[in-house]
Amino acid sequence: MTRAGVSRRALLGGSALAAALLCAPHVAAQGKPRVVIVGGGAGGTNAARALLRDSRVEVTLVEPEPRYVAVFHSNLWLGGIIDFAALEFGYEGLARAGVRVVPQRADAIDRERREVRLADGGRLPYDRLILSPGIDLDYDSVPGWSRAAETAMPHAWKGGAQLRLLKERLDQVPDGGLIVITAPPNPFRCPPAPYERASMMAHRLKSTGRGGARIVIVDPKPKFSMQGLFQEGWEGHYPGMVEWMAPDISDGLVSVDPATGTVVTGFETYKEAALVNVIPAQKAGGIARQAGLADASGWCPVDAGSMASALDPSVFVIGDAAIGGDIPKSAFAAGSQAQVAARALFAGLFGAAAPSASYASTCWSLITADDAVKVSGLYRPEDGRIREVEGTVSAAGEPPALRRRLREENADWYRAMVAGMFG
Repeated sequence: MTRAGVSRRALLGGSALAAALLCAPHVAAQGKPRVVIVGGGAGGTNAARALLRDSRVEVTLVEPEPRYVAVFHSNLWLGGIIDFAALEFGYEGLARAGVRVVPQRADAIDRERREVRLADGGRLPYDRLILSPGIDLDYDSVPGWSRAAETAMPHAWKGGAQLRLLKERLDQVPDGGLIVITAPPNPFRCPPAPYERASMMAHRLKSTGRGGARIVIVDPKPKFSMQGLFQEGWEGHYPGMVEWMAPDISDGLVSVDPATGTVVTGFETYKEAALVNVIPAQKAGGIARQAGLADASGWCPVDAGSMASALDPSVFVIGDAAIGGDIPKSAFAAGSQAQVAARALFAGLFGAAAPSASYASTCWSLITADDAVKVSGLYRPEDGRIREVEGTVSAAGEPPALRRRLREENADWYRAMVAGMFG
């Protein structure tokens, strides 16, 4: 490594120069400023759409999968409420709108050269980079489980084959069979999702004549999102079917045995489970960690007012990979972060004042087909962090008509969200 290289990195660590680089007008040697987006999920596609509003930039989206599967709505498919086709989308609409879609895997990021290295050996230079790589799973976080064991004990925390496998295994659970879900520690993708998943599994089982099945959730957390609402719903709709094991009751998850379908806790051993759904600990997608944009937590720290990386002001990190305060890892939040990042990116490139940032997130969860609950929050930068300034949550005992309207509200949001991403 050259002395100049070391010096440059040291300078980039200075906050004054970092701020200057972010806000300095871009002077392109040729053509438009180049913005490369890595990741075609809720964050990346919303960022691409936001950037298309200004014709002064060239937008490239790097995404290896030809079809996107909306994991954030997938529990409804597990519950038999929607078809799989409602989850799957292509990138043709973005391409028609003017985004250059590169169907390649991004293997590495060279921050010195400002290049994205592709799996086929190609390189994409950028003036600004938006990273929305989602999550990686920590396969070592559950003793006895591994990448090789994800077929026997699926996680289904990403789209595609794992989701189909979990649905196939759920449909094979007999009446009276046992399902064990191992919930992840904080922070993780979509805080209510494991509990909505348990609800939709119970709905599927009960609606297909298997109401004698049992679902046990082994949780490392002493509480979870909308806990009282879920537990009220389980007692009302699925009495005796869903049991949540807090860590002080289970005495913690000890190990799993994929060969025998066994889950061992400090309190009890669950043998010959018909289905074990392991949802492990999570961290930022590998490309972000490879680029040196994650800290010791495994997540990517960001500037609360712009979503710019705290470690490189020419890179914006949005969606599940980012961590910066109170805002949860949700598809709604990723879309909100994309808008903030796009505005800050334009301001930095063209020398304008960046508007003040604000964020929002709403998560709807179905307990039955017509019983939906939600949690919402508004967020703003405060003291260097993204802080919640207003929050609302469904109330216990709400009338069925209101819960049905929330279900319709969720469906309307989903249609609008995916239309904005892919339409």
